[in-house]
Amino acid sequence: MTCQSPRIAIPEPNSTQADYNQRSWPQYAKAVEACGGTAVRVLLSESPASVARLVASCSGVLLPGSPADLNPQKYGQEAAPECAPADASREAVDELLLQDAFNLRKPLLCICYGTQSLNVWKGGSLVQHLNTAINHKAGREVTEAHGVAVAPNSQRLAHFPHSITVNSSHHQAIAVPGDGLRVIATAPDGTTEAVEQPGEQYVLGVQWHPERTFDVNAVSQAIFREFVTAAAEWKPREVRESVAG
Repeated sequence: MTCQSPRIAIPEPNSTQADYNQRSWPQYAKAVEACGGTAVRVLLSESPASVARLVASCSGVLLPGSPADLNPQKYGQEAAPECAPADASREAVDELLLQDAFNLRKPLLCICYGTQSLNVWKGGSLVQHLNTAINHKAGREVTEAHGVAVAPNSQRLAHFPHSITVNSSHHQAIAVPGDGLRVIATAPDGTTEAVEQPGEQYVLGVQWHPERTFDVNAVSQAIFREFVTAAAEWKPREVRESVAG
């Protein structure tokens, strides 16, 4: 056990919409810090070397939402008319943070766009525009948009209720899960709402926005609390096999 506050790397959501960043980034930081972590802002304008140095000082990574959509060419598709412009700066920073998290087995929490970013980085694909009876783009003012069924065999969510109600603010979602990711929660229309990578490393991606309901929702609080706890318990792996012969 450690009393040190774990540093959590959180990139700015978007490189072109400062008002969105000013409104949304503090919500992630507040949730992390309420659970005992220290939120570390990663500027999208920083050089790759600076981002690498910054994330090296952190023991967890949180990939937030964004108004952008990922470049669909990364998963072998041309952009649909409904696809929002890509954010190359955010994508580049996400790739650096994902590389660090997986190389060093750091806890990783991905939210909305962040979950889609994880999935594409892992070789998966996305639904470019959802068109179902469920309103997945209810917006930030709607705290309970639709139900989600949680898989009972989930490593990260199994102790949560098997049916929860979530907010919703997205028009894209996972189509084919990336390498090593498994679907652990779905909406009634079959839309993937959460994924995890089973194993020792904490890896969870949710399509909804728990940071927006953190003050009033026990599931949202548990997601952040367990992620920050995993970051507090994380230890570097390097020294495990230092003795030879």
